[in-house]
Amino acid sequence: MNTNIIKRHTIRDILTLTHRNLLKMRHNPDNVSDVLIQPIIFTLLFGYLFGGVIAGSVHAYLPMLVSGILVQSILNAASGSGQQLREDINNGIFDRFKTLPISPIAPLAGQLVGDILRLVLSGGMAILTAVIMGWRPTVNLGALTVALLLAVFIGWSTSWIFALVGLMVKNAELISSLSMIIILVLTFLSNAFIPIKTLPHFLQPFVRINPVSTTITAIRTLLNTGSWNNTATMVLISGALIIALFMPLTVIEYQRRD
Repeated sequence: MNTNIIKRHTIRDILTLTHRNLLKMRHNPDNVSDVLIQPIIFTLLFGYLFGGVIAGSVHAYLPMLVSGILVQSILNAASGSGQQLREDINNGIFDRFKTLPISPIAPLAGQLVGDILRLVLSGGMAILTAVIMGWRPTVNLGALTVALLLAVFIGWSTSWIFALVGLMVKNAELISSLSMIIILVLTFLSNAFIPIKTLPHFLQPFVRINPVSTTITAIRTLLNTGSWNNTATMVLISGALIIALFMPLTVIEYQRRD
């Protein structure tokens, strides 16, 4: 068969299974409820509990808080890729896909492409909640969109890591628990919610090299000044490297199951 025809069929199959994943979200709201509720809860919780202590008021704290919640929420949404992938495998759905005349990689790619919507919804809810609480962006809509897209890109690149974990770990609940622990540790030991200088000295070096801190710094700069700097470029390159490394590993592990 002609190579171009094979590519067109593969793209068609991926889009079909992406649509299937979107329909699954629509008919099973539980699949997206966590990514919508979590940003609201954490923004309200941290804003009203710690705003006065850290910044003097909730309003003064929101410019710092929104970038941290944005990254945390999107990482949490990204972790769902591995869990949902494992649930479909355990339910035998992927075994059914193997019997169909579709591209072998389409079920995996359809899941990851469809999950982009989860990331956008989670990031959008974090920003919307902050706006309702009184945060007013000091940048134009273009810069705000770029910041959101950068966060979504990092979340999507990270979702390949979680997808690989989902293929290797056979218990969906364990994947969820481990992912939550890792995300909480990385975000709390970062500059997401408090200035690094307020942390104990022995923790500061780890927090400074924490990739979550770097990502938050880049997005915080975009949201506060609207300028794209070297940190944002470094985050973009890091995301591309994660995809370059973990996408092939995930595909290999997925094909190894055949």
